[in-house]
Amino acid sequence: MTQKQLTQMGYGENGVVVDLRGFRHGLNCLGIRTGKRLEMITRQPIQGPVVVLADGVEVAMGREVADMVMVEVDG
Repeated sequence: MTQKQLTQMGYGENGVVVDLRGFRHGLNCLGIRTGKRLEMITRQPIQGPVVVLADGVEVAMGREVADMVMVEVDG
């Protein structure tokens, strides 16, 4: 398995959060925490938001925040 930033995941790619790089509180409120499985839904161009699926819920976050989320991707 490969680790990458959330913003580097491809559309439809799945993975498990392995690190939040010091930004835990705000993401925990969104349901994003270490060990959580995510699926990339969309990345908007030109610094737009990143949208992931977490436990059947779409979660949108800014690119700066998504850059702090490290994911171990499947495959």
